Amino acid sequence: MSENAQVSHPYYRIFGILTVLTIAEILWVFVVPHSRMMLAMGLGLLAAAKAALVGLYYMHLKYEGKLLWLVALFPLTLVIVMIAGFLPDAIAPY
Repeated sequence: MSENAQVSHPYYRIFGILTVLTIAEILWVFVVPHSRMMLAMGLGLLAAAKAALVGLYYMHLKYEGKLLWLVALFPLTLVIVMIAGFLPDAIAPY
């Protein structure tokens, strides 16, 4: 490898994307009119995207093997099942 080779680190680009997602969250809450359900779903999706970016790039999980991915995906599937189980109670009228 040459001494003058440029190594590209995506940290500043990821930081910019996280900043844009944070601004999108603020705009989603204060500017866009929507129901409480849409508010929760939108903020949840934006938070999941931000968590994925932090995990992949800043925690270096992008370069890990398949076993660690399986270990990480198992609790995620439990959370999805739990949300699906509680969703009928959450959308029921009071």
